Amino acid sequence: MAEKDLFDYTEENIRSLEWQEHIRIRPGMYIGKLGDGSSPDDGIYVLLKEVIDNCIDEHTMGFGKHVDVKIEDRKITVRDYGRGIPLGKVVDVVSKMNTGAKYDSKAFQKSVGLNGVGTKAVNALSKYFKVTAFREGKEKMAEFERGILQKEHKETATKEENGTEVTFVPDETIFKNFHFVQEYLDNQFWNYCYLNAGLVMNLNNKKYVSKNGLLDLLQRKTNEDEVRYPIIHLKGEDIEIALTHENAYGEEYYSFVNGQFTTQGGTHLAAFREGYVKTIREFYKKDYDAADIRGSICAAISVRVQEPVFESQTKTKLGSQSVYEGGPSMKNFIGDFLGKELNNFLHRNTAVAEALKKRIEQNERERKELAGIKKLANERAKKANLHNKKLRDCKFHYNDEATGKDKENVLEKQKESTIFITEGDSASGSITKARNVNTQAVFSLRGKPLNSFGLTKKIVYENEEFNLLQHALNIEEGYEGLRYNNIVVATDADVDGMHIRLLLMTFFLQFFPDLVKNQHVYILETPLFRVRNKQETIYCYDEAEKQEAIKKLGAKPEITRFKGLGEISPDEFSRFIGTEMKLQPVIMEQGEHVQNLLEYYMGKNTPSRQDFIIDNLKVEQDLVDVK
Repeated sequence: MAEKDLFDYTEENIRSLEWQEHIRIRPGMYIGKLGDGSSPDDGIYVLLKEVIDNCIDEHTMGFGKHVDVKIEDRKITVRDYGRGIPLGKVVDVVSKMNTGAKYDSKAFQKSVGLNGVGTKAVNALSKYFKVTAFREGKEKMAEFERGILQKEHKETATKEENGTEVTFVPDETIFKNFHFVQEYLDNQFWNYCYLNAGLVMNLNNKKYVSKNGLLDLLQRKTNEDEVRYPIIHLKGEDIEIALTHENAYGEEYYSFVNGQFTTQGGTHLAAFREGYVKTIREFYKKDYDAADIRGSICAAISVRVQEPVFESQTKTKLGSQSVYEGGPSMKNFIGDFLGKELNNFLHRNTAVAEALKKRIEQNERERKELAGIKKLANERAKKANLHNKKLRDCKFHYNDEATGKDKENVLEKQKESTIFITEGDSASGSITKARNVNTQAVFSLRGKPLNSFGLTKKIVYENEEFNLLQHALNIEEGYEGLRYNNIVVATDADVDGMHIRLLLMTFFLQFFPDLVKNQHVYILETPLFRVRNKQETIYCYDEAEKQEAIKKLGAKPEITRFKGLGEISPDEFSRFIGTEMKLQPVIMEQGEHVQNLLEYYMGKNTPSRQDFIIDNLKVEQDLVDVK
């Protein structure tokens, strides 16, 4: 250390932050990434979840059968009908760290987090936060701004039912240009109901309720025409499992701990995958390959764990090795449950057992048929020098060996990892020069991809572009190896660009649908117009924005129409793939039949598609005639 640096480091460099200051300076430690709402794990959804989790814990302990949520513009109100926060502690539980009921393990042994860190984070990250507790004919209210108490109201009489109401407005200086995606909210609310059968949730007067738990979840996530046998639904003390096999490729899992959707899995999911393979091998008395047993599976697992240990504050990955202190390991608990209950189910349901066996043996045949082709394809990928020519990689990659705080930081950083898939040297060149080399990679296509609809996975290895793309994503051996959290299709804003989008979507839906279903695929939105004068430049994403910009700048500003990504300079491009990046998530409507969808858009001479095009051409002509 230089002598000057030594003397610059004094007592004045040491700061003690207030709790709300620390949360606002380091929000990622508490809610993960910020985002604008385009991704289901963006911060605004975490804020909502942290408040609702407290309502769910009340319901789980037998208090309150419904939760009401209103989202009006950017103001969120959550009302439960549980016991209500004790009136004397209303301010403390939302503004004092290390204060909450969850520390009493006898009362809340299997909760997600009753009035723990979560509500404090919501409070600190909201420009307005109000909490009201209703309890035994009295109510107590407190109002905050950015975590700082503005007014603590006196207790008053009330006729309201017992419970708690929280209203908050996320701080727009932290959550810039945020918006809620209805499909993400639907998934979030449905998951709460699947895990709490009988709970009624209302979002802006839309009702969510489930009677059959995880069975309902899989029925919503799958299509009746695509499953190979009726859903197997098993329930026990502190565990519930539902599973089936589809016609699609890959493995699809939904895992939960104490009502928390663990999007990154953890010890419970690993135990399920291992225990399922072991049970199947023992039932059929054959040493099937694990990949053949799990291939095309769609499964959901929920467990209740005493004082669960998660690998980050956002609780997306379980780290607990046992279900409770001194109890069985997670591996033994889930493995023993499957060994008994799934084994009994298959013995009692011979038709399901036969259908499952056929699916496994089909996977086995396909794997052996592909073995030789895969070997040649892997050799081609190495010769193509993938990481230097086709792929401009980023420096960050997930390190599964990280531990403690390092692992928490790595998991949060993983959410930022992005790969842009683009076509042509000019477009890939602009993105490559403008990107963040630490977290953003670029994959360059050569020409338009093949229309893969109706083709088998054999084509993934025989077609050089597809083979190199799956190697770049590292998904050859399964979804768990995905190297980038965000797969962003970046094509020109013209007919050819739209066609390339459709061809890539067909590829993902045909062979790797779990990437879309688990919301990893996005479309990059770039401005269509640049409107500027000597004082100001405005980028516009549609015709309406362009007209507003012209009106604002006046005096005939310079207008540029960006026809291709390569026409946007790297300096300009850096803002469109940086903090101001606009991503349009690719979302599958629940219950949507993938094969029917692909047949409609990508099948040959589809009559319904022809009728759609003809009808819309007529509408377009009518509009022209009117003008």
